[in-house]
Amino acid sequence: MTSKSALEVLYPFLHGKEQDPAAVDAGLLHSIEEKARESRETSVRFFAEQAPVLLDAAKALAAVYRRGGRMFTMGNGGSSCDASHVAVEFLHPITAGRPALAAINLTADVAMTSAVGNDVGFEHIFVRQLIAHGRAGDGLVGLSTSGNSANLIAAFAKAKEMGLTTIGLSGGDGGKMASAHVCDHCLVVPTTSVHRIQECHVAAYHILWDLVHTLLADDRGSAISKDVAA
Repeated sequence: MTSKSALEVLYPFLHGKEQDPAAVDAGLLHSIEEKARESRETSVRFFAEQAPVLLDAAKALAAVYRRGGRMFTMGNGGSSCDASHVAVEFLHPITAGRPALAAINLTADVAMTSAVGNDVGFEHIFVRQLIAHGRAGDGLVGLSTSGNSANLIAAFAKAKEMGLTTIGLSGGDGGKMASAHVCDHCLVVPTTSVHRIQECHVAAYHILWDLVHTLLADDRGSAISKDVAA
């Protein structure tokens, strides 16, 4: 007897000779409930464990902007979309009264990434850009569901060498992003499910964005109060 495929194990009700539409719908609804439950439970555990790290990362990134620095973002595949999303949130805040903050998405330039990847290797696509654009006092945010993306690890290492603040978002056990100590702040989602990790990453960087603006707004409020008092 052959072993069952992964899809057959997950959705056994789809692999019979005859399918009862009502039974199929019931099975799929149950699958939705289970995935939603898993998403909620993963999110609760992640934020319970990582809230202090997230706050420290927000303080560090606020400090980057406070001293006139910029944020760079990076990621591969789906995480490259998250890197783009993070940069857009900071460049184009949707909440009224919040200023645009400098953010550069290192995954955006296809010509640059394909040229470096072709000529010297994919591992260098972010490093080369950091060497050209980064400076001490800037910040670097990288996202990897495994925490083992070689091009992110190389870029984080170079960024620390250059004096940038480094913030990583990963999953599982954090991978090399956590174990190699290349990140000043590393947020690790405690699951191996890529989907659940990415869901937590989205929530985390939305909160990061909000906290950074809150911290910077407090600075401006304190400055105004001092001016009035004077």
